[in-house]
Amino acid sequence: MRLWLFLRLWSLLWHLGLPVVLVYLWRRGQKDPLYARHLSERFGRYPQRLPGAIWIHAVSLGEMRSAVPLIRALLDRGDRVVTTHFTPAGRREAERVFAPEIAAGRMAVVWVPFETAWAYAGFFRAFRPRAGLVMEIEVWPRMIFAARNTGVPLFMCNAQYPTKSMARDAKFTLRHKLMQAYAGAFVKSDLQAQRFASVGVPNIHVTGELRFDQPIPPAQLAAAEALRPLLAGTRPILTFASAVEGEDDLYLDAITAALKHPSRPLVVYVPRKPERFDEVAGMLAARGLKAIRRSAALDATLTPRNLPSSPWDGGHPASQGPDILLGDSLGEMYFYLALSDRTVTGGGFTPHGAHNIIEPLALKRPVIVGPEIHTIEYPAVEAIAAGVCLRVETREALTKALTDWSGPGARAIETFFQAHSGAAQKTLAVLDAEVKKS
Repeated sequence: MRLWLFLRLWSLLWHLGLPVVLVYLWRRGQKDPLYARHLSERFGRYPQRLPGAIWIHAVSLGEMRSAVPLIRALLDRGDRVVTTHFTPAGRREAERVFAPEIAAGRMAVVWVPFETAWAYAGFFRAFRPRAGLVMEIEVWPRMIFAARNTGVPLFMCNAQYPTKSMARDAKFTLRHKLMQAYAGAFVKSDLQAQRFASVGVPNIHVTGELRFDQPIPPAQLAAAEALRPLLAGTRPILTFASAVEGEDDLYLDAITAALKHPSRPLVVYVPRKPERFDEVAGMLAARGLKAIRRSAALDATLTPRNLPSSPWDGGHPASQGPDILLGDSLGEMYFYLALSDRTVTGGGFTPHGAHNIIEPLALKRPVIVGPEIHTIEYPAVEAIAAGVCLRVETREALTKALTDWSGPGARAIETFFQAHSGAAQKTLAVLDAEVKKS
């Protein structure tokens, strides 16, 4: 009865709040026009028809990137796929990565419908999916019950249940009821399976972490290999990946101290959001750090521009080279990581939690994270135990780790990485079995 009342209230709130949602999309559309395009899709009206597709909901960019290996595996074996998104970042990534398949009519990329029964009815009429996979741990009440009422098995996929989320949900167990309404969950590890089972989620399968199967762009690796000696000579390189607002001062303090070390490492600093690029450049200048921007130093193909008086010409001693390369570009994280000897993954010194450590591990780079790892408990707990990731609790520990911790050898990281790969094929196997049962 409580769940029934909640769904009624949820539906009422969405219907009453639709004007507010539309104003929100219009305002966001002033900065990113894609928010306001294809608006009919959000009302459940889709020009495409792709019956029998596998439906994957990837709300934004991070979820979409984790879904890429699975979508590729589905398409490679002949399945059709429809992906739904709420933000332009996720939709653009899908359209970029799978442009040929979209053009061939094998894949559709659309907005997720509004949380109303009639909008989802339009979605199911258009695509009649055989099954649905919701990436990570998104809980959309109307989505769950619309799929259930239509007979479409809907699973959480690549799912983990962070400690902080569990503590929050323990106070308001309604979310447990919603998760129990899924057809099941494909989770990242045995620990995550235990957590979902503890709140009553049915039909749990351990399929691993899909990000371990992400493709690595070879052009970015080749560019990093060619540029490293020109940029740093024999100096070590440290990459700060996805630095978020609120931790810049801490990081820059540690970097300033590291630059006084005899090895004088070069630092690659990559802010999480593009709107912070200019702000971070100003911070670097205010501290007197010698920084060059990727946008000014390299062209679109990651080739050095003609800067004869810069360290790129190879004629300057290390002491006259730059302190920092500011990574002010999008879609080139593997390039920045491939330059490095070790990586600091951002977010770990904020309450929001650390970001993905799998990309540097894929390149056999040891990783340093801050104390807040609840967002990446898998694979961070396992990586820390294996010695391929170092968790530091304080500013002083971070400063020391930048120059005094070299991390394990590439073989140890390779062993760890291989032990956690293969999630796409495991997910396909479980999905096929579940579809046959339904």
